[in-house]
Amino acid sequence: MDATATPAPDKDTIPINNPADISVIVVYFVVVLAVGIWAMVRTSRGTVGGFFLAGRSMVWWPIGASLFASNIGSGHFVGLAGTAAAGGIVIGGFEWNALVIVVILGWIFVPIYVKAGVVTMPEYLRKRFGGDRIRIYLSVLSLLLYVFTKISADMFSGAIFIQQAMRINIYIAIVMLLAITALYTVTGGLAAVIYTDTLQTIIMLVGSFILMGFAFNKVGGYEQFMEKYMNAIPSVTSYDNITIPEKCYTPREDSFHLFRDPLTGDMPWPGLIFGLTILALWYWCTDQVIVQRCLSAKNMSHVKAGCILCGYLKLLPMFLMVFPGMISRILYTDEVACVVPSQCKKFCDTEVGCTNIAYPKMVINLMPDGLRGLMLSVMLASLMSSLTSIFNSASTLFTMDIYTKFRKTASEKELMIAGRVFILFLIGVSIAWVPILQSAQSGQLFDYMQSITSYLGPPIASVFFLAIFVKRVNEQGAFWGLIIGLFIGLSRMIAEFAFGTGSCVKPSKCPTIICGVHYLYFAIILFVSTSIIVLAISFMTKPIPDKHLYRLCWSLRNSKEEREDLDANDWAAAEEPEDDKEDEEEKKTSCWRKSYNWFCGFDDKKPPKLSEEEKKALEEKMTDTSEAPLWRNVVNINGIILLAVAVFCHAFFA
Repeated sequence: MDATATPAPDKDTIPINNPADISVIVVYFVVVLAVGIWAMVRTSRGTVGGFFLAGRSMVWWPIGASLFASNIGSGHFVGLAGTAAAGGIVIGGFEWNALVIVVILGWIFVPIYVKAGVVTMPEYLRKRFGGDRIRIYLSVLSLLLYVFTKISADMFSGAIFIQQAMRINIYIAIVMLLAITALYTVTGGLAAVIYTDTLQTIIMLVGSFILMGFAFNKVGGYEQFMEKYMNAIPSVTSYDNITIPEKCYTPREDSFHLFRDPLTGDMPWPGLIFGLTILALWYWCTDQVIVQRCLSAKNMSHVKAGCILCGYLKLLPMFLMVFPGMISRILYTDEVACVVPSQCKKFCDTEVGCTNIAYPKMVINLMPDGLRGLMLSVMLASLMSSLTSIFNSASTLFTMDIYTKFRKTASEKELMIAGRVFILFLIGVSIAWVPILQSAQSGQLFDYMQSITSYLGPPIASVFFLAIFVKRVNEQGAFWGLIIGLFIGLSRMIAEFAFGTGSCVKPSKCPTIICGVHYLYFAIILFVSTSIIVLAISFMTKPIPDKHLYRLCWSLRNSKEEREDLDANDWAAAEEPEDDKEDEEEKKTSCWRKSYNWFCGFDDKKPPKLSEEEKKALEEKMTDTSEAPLWRNVVNINGIILLAVAVFCHAFFA
C-alpha cells in the first residue's frame, strides 16, 4: 500500500474523526480494562506484599515488558524523535547505554535488595545506615522528581499528540486518561500494572514498527534517508533583516555518529559513556519504579531474564523513534526544522523550535485510517504505562516511608487505603501542573528531562553505589554527601532556569562558568565530588559494626549470621490489637462492605495469625536469592551476549 494513500489533513479538519480510527481506540481501551480487571481478580491485593510487590510471583516476560513500558513513556516518542530531528542519531545512545546497566541491575543491585528484604529504596538506605533523615529525604526528593520530570514530561508530550490528532481541549483529554489510569492502579496494585504494561508494550511495538515501515518507504530506503537528511534545510532562514547563522538550521556533519567531539560536540563522547552511565545507574538501579518490578519476581533467574528482555527491547527505540524523527525532518522540513521564531509560533505555538511535533506529524500525515487510531492508542499506551508505574511506585514510597513514620501503629488495611488515597492526590497535583508546563514549553523535551536528572540524580547514585560496595561508609557521610550534592546540583539548575536555556538563534545569557559545562560532564563532576564528601566524612567518623551490615553490602552478601537492624524498633508497625468486638462485626458484614472489600482486594476474614516458625519461613522465601544451576547458566550466558551486542552497536555507529 502506498504511504501517500491518505491525504495530509489540513489545520481545520480533525485527523482522528472517522469510524475506523475511533473503533480501534475504543477496542484498545476495552482490552486494557479487561486485562486490568483480570489481573485484579487473579492476584492477591489485600496485603502490602500483594499490592506493592505482586506477591513476589511475577515471571520474567511480564517483568521485562513492564521495565520497558515503564521506561518508554510518550515523552520518549515525542522527545527522542524531536531531538533526533534536530541533532541526529546520538540521542539513541541514551537508550543503548541501558543494555549494560540492566545487567548491573539484575546481577549486582537486586540480589542485595532482595537479601535485605526491602520494599522501597529509602527503606534499604535506612537498614544500611540507620536513622530516619536519609529515608525521609530520599522519599520526598523522589516524589518531587516524579512530579517535575516523569509525570509532567509524559503528560505534556501526550497532550501535544492528542492536540495534534483530535483538536480537543487538553484538560478533557488528560482528565479522561488519568481517570482510566487511576482506576486500575488504585484497585489492582502492581500486578495489574505489570500485566497491562505487557499489553501496552506489544501495542507500542506493533504500531511503531508499522510507522517505521511507512516512513522508510516514503524516503526510499536507508541510503536515501542518510543523503536526504543532510540536505533537509528549511526555506525561511532570515527575518526582520536578520540572517540566522547557518549552523542553526543545517544538519550537523556528525549527525550519523554516536561518538562526538569531547569539546565541541553537542553530546561529547566522554559524557555519553561516563556521565550517562551515572544517570543510568541512578535511574535503573536505585529508582523505585524500576527496582519494584524486579522485586516482584518469583526468583533471581526471573529477575535476570526480565532484565535481559528489557535490554533487547531497548535496542529498538533507535529504529522506532530516532530514525523516524529524522525522517520527519526530511518530509516536513519547513515545519519540523523551522528556525524563524514567528514561523515556529505559527506551526506549533512555541518560538524556540518545533522538533517536538516530529513524531505526531508523521502519524497524522502518513498513516491510513484505522492505523492512525492504532498509533494514537500507542501514544496513550506509552503515556498510561508510564503514569501507572509512577503512581504505583510513588504510593509505595509515600505509604512505606512517610506515612508509617507518623502512623507507627497503622494496620495493613490502613496502609492499603493510604496508598490508594495518595494516588488520587498525585493525580490532582499532576492536573494542576499542566498549565505551568504549557507556559514553559521547551524546544527539546528530552534534553529538559535529562538535564534535570543530571543536576539531582548523581548524589543519589553515588550514595547507593558506595553503600553497596564500601562497607566503611556510614550515615553521617551519606547524609551530608546527599545534602551538599543537592545544593551543588540545585545551584546549576536554578541558574539555568533563571537565565533560560536559549536556542541557537537567541543564545542564553547564563555565564559560561555555570552553564558552559555540558550537563553530562556536570553529572560526572557532581558524582565524583559527592563520593569524595561521603568517603571523607565517613572515614572521620565511627564505622558501623559488621553485625548491622550482614547481607546489606557486597563484601558481606553471603553471610549467614543473624543481622541486628540499626534502630530496629524505631519504625516498626505495632501489632494490631486483637478486638473481639471487631470479630463480632465481621460476622455481620453488610453487602456494601463486602463490595468495598472486593474492590480493594481485602479479605472479609481476618488473616490467620502466623507462628514464629511460619513468619521465619515466609521471611526466608521473600529474601531467597538462590537459583537452579541450569537457569543460572542460561541467564548468565544471555547476559554476556547482551553486553556483546551493546559493544557491537556502539562500535558500528561510533
